[in-house]
Amino acid sequence: MRRREFLGVLSGAAAWPVAAPAQQTGRMRRIGLLMSVPENDPQGQTRIAAFREGLQKLGWMESRNIRIDYRWDGSDAELRQRAAMELIALKPEVVLTAGTTPTASVLKQTSTIPAIFVNVSDPIGSGFVASLSRPGGNVTGFMNFEASMAGKWLELLKQIAPHVVKVVFLFNPTTAPYAESYLSTFRTAALSFGVKTMAAPVRSVAEIEAAVEKQAQEQNGGIIVMPDGFMSAKRVEVTSSIAQHRLPAVYPYRFFTDIGGLLSYGIDQLDEYRRAATYVDKILNGAKPSNLPVQLPVKFELIINLRTAKTLGLDVPLSLQQRADEVIE
Repeated sequence: MRRREFLGVLSGAAAWPVAAPAQQTGRMRRIGLLMSVPENDPQGQTRIAAFREGLQKLGWMESRNIRIDYRWDGSDAELRQRAAMELIALKPEVVLTAGTTPTASVLKQTSTIPAIFVNVSDPIGSGFVASLSRPGGNVTGFMNFEASMAGKWLELLKQIAPHVVKVVFLFNPTTAPYAESYLSTFRTAALSFGVKTMAAPVRSVAEIEAAVEKQAQEQNGGIIVMPDGFMSAKRVEVTSSIAQHRLPAVYPYRFFTDIGGLLSYGIDQLDEYRRAATYVDKILNGAKPSNLPVQLPVKFELIINLRTAKTLGLDVPLSLQQRADEVIE
């Protein structure tokens, strides 16, 4: 497997000092964690394992000097609000939130307990921070994408399926309140590719299937799946419906291509969780979120599923295969 790392640190940000070992104060430190997937989701468990790994490297181990209280919302709004209330009631010293909607729910419950987010696309537009370099409140964290990525996804779709002339952007507006920032870039990029675009907001599996079926009725159609918690939680249903209707599609994370998606380009999510552990460590050692700049992603990966390409009758250019970090054959 070949990987490339793209540095995306904030302009002008100083290099971080080497992390000091966790302070041993003799008391158990408490961390809250709110995930946007169900508890039995294997991807969610893998991300938590990466977070724990990052903490252990910094000297923090569960049952020894930290306790982690876990909550899982499964992209359910009512469960999310209840989970956020429960976590804050436990009075953790810091909370890790996975995604935009979990972060918003936690911030509704507290303006004082430090929070670190991961997998957030637009922390300024979402009202979480005043700026990337100076967050200004009780929250900071790690972004997963920039809106400009929408143009990159469209470019990759045209490279792997050049016949596509109409593309829909699939997303859940409830779990992706930042959708318009992506859509704006998507529409602008579409002009240069001569592609017609359409937004396809969905809120249930039934609406996913209806949107995909409608797109399949169009000649030379394709799909781009926006990064949001609902799409990730329903990845099996999304990829299965798109495969059933034989549509070329680009996805934001590799776990879509692992289960049959055509192509994915996005961040290495496990790296985000490991990096999040460094900020949790800083908070436990006395740092303030307002002084910790929001970090851009530094690792991206391009995955191509050749089996799916062959099923769709697509001849993947050799140049694109050579650029990929992994080709599934």
